[in-house]
Amino acid sequence: MGLVPVHFIGEQVEVTFDAPPLLEKKPACPDGFIWRGETFRTVEMLNEWADFRRRGRMARNMRPSHAAAASTRGSWGVGRFYFRVRVEGERIFDLYYDREPGDADHRKGGWFLFRELA
Repeated sequence: MGLVPVHFIGEQVEVTFDAPPLLEKKPACPDGFIWRGETFRTVEMLNEWADFRRRGRMARNMRPSHAAAASTRGSWGVGRFYFRVRVEGERIFDLYYDREPGDADHRKGGWFLFRELA
C-alpha cells in the first residue's frame, strides 16, 4: 500500500460505535471518531494490531518470566489496540485504544488519534 505518515497527531478523541463493544478493554474497530469537533465516519478498517509492551514504571514492576507472558496477551492496564482506518473523504488514520488508566476516576483507558497517513 506504501503509506507514509504525513501528520503526527497524538490527541485523545471520542469514538463512536454503532453497537457497543462486547469487551470494553479489548474493543473492536470504532465506527467513527470525533476530533476537534469534526466527526469522521469509518468506511474501512485497513489493518489492526496490538502492542502489549510495558512502558515506564510498568516495565520495571514484574518478574522477567511474567513480563514475557504478559507481552503476548497484556495484563491489567497495559496494552494498546491499534486500528488503521479509511474514513469518508478517503483520509487514512491510525488510532488506538490505550488500556492504561489515567487515574482513579478514569480507569477505563482512552482512545487516541495517533497519526494521519497518505
